[in-house]
Amino acid sequence: MKHQVCIIAEAGVNHNGKVDLAMKLIDEAASAGVDYVKFQTWVTDDIIDQSAPKATYQKENDGADSSQYEMLKKLELSFDSFRILKEYCDTKGVKFLSTPDDEKSLNFLVDELKMDVIKVGSGEITNIPFLRKIGQKGLEVILSTGMSGLGEVERAYNTLLHAGAKHVTILHCTSNYPAPYDSINLQAMKTLEYAFKTDIGYSDHTEGIAISLAAVAMGAKVIEKHYTLDRNMPGPDHKASMDPIELKQLVIGVRQVEMAISGNGKKEIQDTERDTKAVVTKGIYLKNEVPEGTILAEDMFLYKRPQQGLAADQADIIVGRKLNKSLKQGSPVNWKDISFE
Repeated sequence: MKHQVCIIAEAGVNHNGKVDLAMKLIDEAASAGVDYVKFQTWVTDDIIDQSAPKATYQKENDGADSSQYEMLKKLELSFDSFRILKEYCDTKGVKFLSTPDDEKSLNFLVDELKMDVIKVGSGEITNIPFLRKIGQKGLEVILSTGMSGLGEVERAYNTLLHAGAKHVTILHCTSNYPAPYDSINLQAMKTLEYAFKTDIGYSDHTEGIAISLAAVAMGAKVIEKHYTLDRNMPGPDHKASMDPIELKQLVIGVRQVEMAISGNGKKEIQDTERDTKAVVTKGIYLKNEVPEGTILAEDMFLYKRPQQGLAADQADIIVGRKLNKSLKQGSPVNWKDISFE
């Protein structure tokens, strides 16, 4: 069966600024069977002022002794590094994806590395000039919507389409790392589907894989989730990421849910149930010996497995009818035993 749900393994910045760690992350993503492994591409001096403080989760996970600028500068990979990683993804049979955070990175990823999809982070949802440039690339776009209301999503969505984006998939997201379960509001994903009549998905920052699986059951077409080699590594996102074992469990779980919801919606007997039905369906048996000519009453019947004669749901039809032959105790009742004269 063709997969309906695209799984994006978000390596993000969990390479800690090292290409060799990034390649190991690619190895794990390819082994797990994801569709894309995703990084983040930026030029630090183009996206952040040196005075910018860290977010609370960044302080908690990465320490408060450095600024956000210093943290990002340390995590930044060069364009040459991404050339290596793109080629490595090709050799491993997994698609390369990276979120551009600035125009230079956008042009590099699309024009040189030939990305076929642009993933837009939640932090860009009000960056209308940048969204316009993304849309002008004429590609499919995946838009995360953390930290935003419906009106902001509408403006971002329309900006991308009007600028030329081929298609926009909208991901519901809660931008905490990790995100508390009571903050997820997963029903909002369906609101996005209803409001924009487009494909939806979920960018998952919760612990574990349960919410991603729930999102797939609710119709998500894209699942994005952070992963790491080791949650105990230093860095801002490791603690809110899956380990390699959980990544494999996520892929298995998504594919299982995907199969489970792919039916035609009709309530009907499945071919795999027929053997079971044959041995667990109950039929009509006689409690005691019944002579020929007896008028059948319901209190004469037992309902037992397996159905060898009439099914239990046919009891009402034969109550009040005569037996046309004598039957022993424990005998199943068949149509040929009943007189309809």
